[in-house]
Amino acid sequence: MTVLREVDEPTAIREEASQPGSPGLRAAAGDEAAALGRDAERRAARRRFVLAWLGLTLGLGLLLFFYKYLGEVTEGAEGPWLFPLITELTGAVGAGLLYLGLRPFIRRFPLDTGRAARRIPFYLVALALFAFLHTTWMWASRSVLIPLAGLGRYDYGRMPLRYFMELPVQIVTFTIIVAATHAVRRLRAARERELRTAQLESSLARSELRNLRLQLQPHFLFNALNTISSRMYEDPEAADEMLDRLAELLRISLRTAQTDEVPLTTELETLERYLAIMRARFGDRLDVEVAVEPAARAAVVPSMILQPLVENAVRHGNAERTGRGSIRVRVAREDGALSLEVRDDGPGAAAGRDVLARGTGLSATAERLHLLYGAAARFEAGNVPGGFRARALLPFRTPGDRGEAPE
Repeated sequence: MTVLREVDEPTAIREEASQPGSPGLRAAAGDEAAALGRDAERRAARRRFVLAWLGLTLGLGLLLFFYKYLGEVTEGAEGPWLFPLITELTGAVGAGLLYLGLRPFIRRFPLDTGRAARRIPFYLVALALFAFLHTTWMWASRSVLIPLAGLGRYDYGRMPLRYFMELPVQIVTFTIIVAATHAVRRLRAARERELRTAQLESSLARSELRNLRLQLQPHFLFNALNTISSRMYEDPEAADEMLDRLAELLRISLRTAQTDEVPLTTELETLERYLAIMRARFGDRLDVEVAVEPAARAAVVPSMILQPLVENAVRHGNAERTGRGSIRVRVAREDGALSLEVRDDGPGAAAGRDVLARGTGLSATAERLHLLYGAAARFEAGNVPGGFRARALLPFRTPGDRGEAPE
């Protein structure tokens, strides 16, 4: 028996934690990727805002141009089409530019927070400033652009009175801007609340998943150590081999501890480590067959999903009861879903017993599947002719699909 294991094992675990694929480094890489993702999302949001601003501003200017020009045509007072195009576009662009200045003011002093009465005077000052600047912009920009377009000198009328003439239109424009900004603000706040609620629900679900895994790991470890201790004096070599296999299994479990789903090949590797422990115990008295359809090999599955099902088959099947038993594991793709099935040749559960209401392995597996996939997954366990069967049916997903939320 190897006596250096007690010294070497912590070192191995520390080395495991420092490897490129360790959970600590994966978490750091995940934080960096999340920060980069947030920066990319902010840049994309700014691009969307600029494009929306340009589209709304130019679209409004063109709509006003068509309205004014077609009005002149229908009245028989048609003039150069370029003149109304310049006048309406400069008006729309001026309002759009002033909106960029009003937007932070409105977001800083909203009227829907219970302080509207105290903020109305500030809005009246902002309205006066908006009206003055918009009218001044239209006069200045048109005075430059219309002569450049070869349409002669631009006459905006009596300028001091022009400010009062444009004031009603400016009040309507200002009101629309304030109302639209508040509406967008409320919509964004509602979306953020929904997102926070979804994130909280996801966080709670993941906490439940971690708790379920914490239930499974001591349960499995206790059973494995109990099995090893039963062979310690009868067959020290077999017990030593089982300890080696258990150490390998715990290393794999450590690598997948922070991952809800793993490739099926990784899960099969984990199962093989557990079966090696059982073979060291039962020898050729335990017959295990693992059948995996080629079409299913690309799938991802919940980590440590097969081991508790096989452990249940060992403990409650004929292998534990009579010392000789048979277990069949089948993984197949069925109509867009993935089927994981474990059968044993034991006597099955007692009549009337709810196998999911008692114990840890099967009930925890059923809860994990529900938290991961919701109604898209199904888990059933019960007696079948010739033994007992546990079967999980879950959405067929590949590594590229793991970012999608379950239905």
